[in-house]
Amino acid sequence: MQQTIRFARSFDDVNLAWATAGQGPTLVKASNWLTHLEFDWDSPVWRHWTRFLAENYHCIRYDERGCGMSEWRLEDASWNHWTRDFETIIEAAEPEPPFVLLGISQGGAAAVSYAARHPENVSHLVLYGAYARGWMQRGDPDSAQRFEAITQLTRLGWGQDNPVYRQLFTSRFIPEGTPEQFEWFNEVCRRTTTPEIATRLLEARGQVDITEQLCKVKAPTLVIQARQDEICPLAEGVLLASEIPGARFVQLESRNHILLEHEPAWQRFRDEVLEFTGIKAAADSENPRFAALSPRERDIFVGIARGETNKDIGNRLFISEKTVRNTITRLFEKLGVSSRAQAIVMAKDGNLDCDA
Repeated sequence: MQQTIRFARSFDDVNLAWATAGQGPTLVKASNWLTHLEFDWDSPVWRHWTRFLAENYHCIRYDERGCGMSEWRLEDASWNHWTRDFETIIEAAEPEPPFVLLGISQGGAAAVSYAARHPENVSHLVLYGAYARGWMQRGDPDSAQRFEAITQLTRLGWGQDNPVYRQLFTSRFIPEGTPEQFEWFNEVCRRTTTPEIATRLLEARGQVDITEQLCKVKAPTLVIQARQDEICPLAEGVLLASEIPGARFVQLESRNHILLEHEPAWQRFRDEVLEFTGIKAAADSENPRFAALSPRERDIFVGIARGETNKDIGNRLFISEKTVRNTITRLFEKLGVSSRAQAIVMAKDGNLDCDA
């Protein structure tokens, strides 16, 4: 499976990188801390996330301004830009509404703000490890003091070859990670942005306060929170779920802010999201990729699954063999296969209804 990376200009002329991958219902993921579209795709920390999203949805994601493949220019780091950049990406991608929004960590603030401002565009809102209040807005002096210390360490040591400074972040984001995951996260932090921008982004996160917008969310909302998450306290997830009308709250047994593939909490997260967005029932009967096929593509796919030749398919559908061949090319691209044998296996494993 591959992703396609493009660029869009923000309202203030910042170049933003965004990517699409997968087939199925559209899911737009708000950017979270220091993403990098290329590095994340096959990384030991994010690979299971990107694959899960692309295997079940038409996933749209992006790097926030100042990091990753987006322009490293940050004239204004205020969190108010997050929603406007989110809107820029959605306008560029042109997904057909309504679509699913996913907000992870501070990406939850952008997702909530968008859902409140554009209720007609949002079918479901999923928030994981998200918060409405930054660390300066929670009324917790001890927490604020810790984050201020972390911000100072970021300013002094982020760009150094010695990873000890960045290890402080790694140990808080993925405390149960493997040595390989620690090493990758340390390195990607250094390669994703500059010490100055990282510091300003941290300070901006501390000033977030979207509590007044929570009651304006109309979309069905799922709030998922790891019980021992050090980055986002459990109380912040409870606040989201209690203030967003009708929101459902799920607590996971995990210490990781970024859920890791080996832990049971990751499978629970997957199951909850699929069921909440209506994909689980479809996945039990048919592969969600099949939903993206046009009627003709589906008819031809059924023929391939039955073992029909191109001539057989053409005769049954009253179309030429050339049309069958051209449609099969598009069909294989959508399915992510390169041969009839692979298509037949996918049809069988995906419970394609060949009697339709």
